[in-house]
Amino acid sequence: MPISDDFRQRLYSNLEAIAEHFGTPFHIYDEVGIRQTVRNLHTAFADLTFREFFAVKALPNPHILQILFDEGCGFDCSSIPELVLARQVGAGVDKIMFTSNNTSQHELEMAMGQGGAIINLDDISLLESLPEMPDLISFRVNLGSDMGNAIIGEPQQAKFGVPRHKIIEAYRLAQTKGIERFGLHTMAVSNERDADVHLASIKELVLIAQALDDELSLSLEFINIGGGLGIPYHPDDAPLDLDKLVQGIKQIWQSMGDTKLYMESGRYVTGSHGVLVTRAINKKDSYRQYIGVDANMSALMRPGMYGAYHHIDVLGKDSKDETHTVDVVGALCENNDKFAIQRALPPIDVSDLLIIQDTGAHGHAMGFNYNGRLRPQELLLRTDGTIERIRRAETLNDYFATLQFEKQELK
Repeated sequence: MPISDDFRQRLYSNLEAIAEHFGTPFHIYDEVGIRQTVRNLHTAFADLTFREFFAVKALPNPHILQILFDEGCGFDCSSIPELVLARQVGAGVDKIMFTSNNTSQHELEMAMGQGGAIINLDDISLLESLPEMPDLISFRVNLGSDMGNAIIGEPQQAKFGVPRHKIIEAYRLAQTKGIERFGLHTMAVSNERDADVHLASIKELVLIAQALDDELSLSLEFINIGGGLGIPYHPDDAPLDLDKLVQGIKQIWQSMGDTKLYMESGRYVTGSHGVLVTRAINKKDSYRQYIGVDANMSALMRPGMYGAYHHIDVLGKDSKDETHTVDVVGALCENNDKFAIQRALPPIDVSDLLIIQDTGAHGHAMGFNYNGRLRPQELLLRTDGTIERIRRAETLNDYFATLQFEKQELK
């Protein structure tokens, strides 16, 4: 949806100068908004022992992670590079949750070494891949039934997690291996704005916790309710009712004693606090009207991959005055390389700046190099109004770097 008035005012007033200085395209993130969202979460859950483990996959930039670490966040990691990023900003074992799927033994060794992490296993079989038995273990449960949504998919078809009917067995096996401390995790939905959907899965987690206590005399140190808190991408979308979610969780949690509440939101924390700024470079009058911009799917693939809506502003122009229906497209040799399809936008001229909104999560992070297209730079709008480059744009040297290696042959 349209970004906050505060972010817009601080960014748009200086955007032409920013684009002239740094060049386009670029993602730019708002430090003020990110910090405030984290503080709002901490305030909302102040009555519980709560920790937000930011999902690094959403925005894996160390400058952003440092902001979040300073605000008290831990990190949810699912790969070795994400572990490295979390450790570089100072996160220790209690601030890193390693949750992966189809995990290799090497990844588990890296997660448990160099300071460690809370190990959250996606399958019972992964117990045999651990280099040693940790003091604390968690399992990700796939709740089954109707506990999914469109992005993650039908639970019974999703590759994630231990099936619910096997979850007691998983903890029983862990107990036989000498593990005495436990957590429980699920991630049932993604970008879900209905508080009742989240509360339904949390109720199921509490039922599992009670079953573990009844059958195995096992008390959970924490329950990680996952992420999946949604943001309103479309102007007509209603935002998540955070107060309803919090009050519902507090009521459910009354039976959980000292069990800690963990969450691993990514999109909710940074998604609405980033935009992709791109410049119009071509206009094409064909069967449709096309506006070609200097960004493409290598900068933001959600519209092409999911058909996702991202709101677009044209700097200095108001859609209330006049609109033309256009497709906004990049330069890939793929017809789904489109940021908007048949969108009513103000008349756009070559060199106009377009602001594609809500790209602060799963934007730059999902980039790729198909067609030899390079990923753009990332900028940060600091709290004092200064602009800092926090990732340079890729270069041709980067693209060809993996073709430079010591020759090896098998004879």
